[in-house]
Amino acid sequence: MHHSAYFSDYNPAPNTWDEMFGTDAQIRGHYEKVIEYLTRESIDELNKKEDLAKRLFMSQGITFTVYNSGEGIEKIFPFDIIPRIITGQEWAFVEKGIKQRLHVLNLFLKDVYSNQFIIKDGIVPADIIYSCPHFLREMHNVKVPYDVYVHIAGIDLIRDYDGTFYVLEDNLRTPSGVSYMLENREITKRLFPDLLPQCGVRSVTEYPNILYRNLLSLSPRQIPHPTIVLLSPGIYNSAYFEHTTLARLMGVELVEGRDLVVANHKVYMKTTTGLQQVDVIYRRVDDEFLDPLVFNPSSVLGVAGILGAYRKGNVAIVNAIGNGVADDKAIYTYVPDMIRYYLNEEPILKNVPTYQLGNPEEAEYVFGNLNKMVVKRTNGSGGYGMLMGHAATQQEMDDYKAEIIKNPRDFIAQPTISLSAAPCYMQGKLTPRRIDLRPYALCGPDGIEIVPGGLTRVALREGSLVVNSSQGGGSKDTWVLV
Repeated sequence: MHHSAYFSDYNPAPNTWDEMFGTDAQIRGHYEKVIEYLTRESIDELNKKEDLAKRLFMSQGITFTVYNSGEGIEKIFPFDIIPRIITGQEWAFVEKGIKQRLHVLNLFLKDVYSNQFIIKDGIVPADIIYSCPHFLREMHNVKVPYDVYVHIAGIDLIRDYDGTFYVLEDNLRTPSGVSYMLENREITKRLFPDLLPQCGVRSVTEYPNILYRNLLSLSPRQIPHPTIVLLSPGIYNSAYFEHTTLARLMGVELVEGRDLVVANHKVYMKTTTGLQQVDVIYRRVDDEFLDPLVFNPSSVLGVAGILGAYRKGNVAIVNAIGNGVADDKAIYTYVPDMIRYYLNEEPILKNVPTYQLGNPEEAEYVFGNLNKMVVKRTNGSGGYGMLMGHAATQQEMDDYKAEIIKNPRDFIAQPTISLSAAPCYMQGKLTPRRIDLRPYALCGPDGIEIVPGGLTRVALREGSLVVNSSQGGGSKDTWVLV
């Protein structure tokens, strides 16, 4: 099996966990059926499947937007046809760890916007919280339905050289990418219709139904058919394809800020038959732009007065306003302590070791080892504004250091983690590329549910550790086995 033409150039990276090959250069058991299938397929047949996947992505409009590209508004999201496979045992561990983490982050948000015991007891420093731009004093003592702040979370996981899972970051505001998880599975069903049942792959298609059920449960009015809307910034948003997909799959109205109005502290949707009261808003508009009366006065993406309606309890908003204080990268370092504080448990999933550059001793260590570090802005996203020390020039490191010194609170540093690699089909051969994983957790009144899978992002450039689509990354279907 190893000597198939597809493997002739497959060279697992040193000191890297390879999802398919074990340390003894043997194919891991959970990949065997897929590899057996591939060895029976000719290069021509696999090329046809790859071409079909591209055409399906194009015809169905599965795109994302790159604002700094000169190539136009939308790009196809690159898709690799070889699935990333996770065993049932591995998934059970990941699922348990995410549930623990999300439970604690909800407790932290309730606490930090009410009694602030975690500050008073010295677990998280007050200045770290109050200096966070996403800590919103307007949310103090706002009653959130069922005390659930994070209804939808995308927790980014990576594996180090020894296969250990680490949480890279928590996405708790308006996490994106779930539509690509769903579409990747639909494309894979077209490409390998017999292979999924043969391998015992668990389904991800229940996600929209679980989300819709959770949204229904949040309605402040106890009526048979509450009005649920998905609030989008509009066609120029990078995730607009996702907004349209989720609205369609859930059967809810896709609206923009101009479609809504607030009267008497209630939110209404404009319709051809008049105003219709809205009960639940799944918003994909960031806090800053949500209510021009309270936040950014120049915003045309939100709805004037929506925060007042929310505070009165007349409308539910998913995710809650103000969640950014819990996924700030400077707060991230304290999540293991939060787990011990609130639950008296040890963290199941580890954090990546992280240095606060506002701490002089940690900053000194980082500056002495910049070539071994990844430095990020605490409120950056999309892979923008990072320093990859191992690939940076001395001038780039000096320039970045000068930026850090101006405002050290805005930066954290982490040692370069050798992300795990998975086989990708490229030009007739299987070659390893680095990956991460974003499972999606849904939290409702009845608890936390995680569909078995997630979005596996791939650094398609050889040697790259950056998986973000905005930085040339792609994705692949994620199979969790029974």
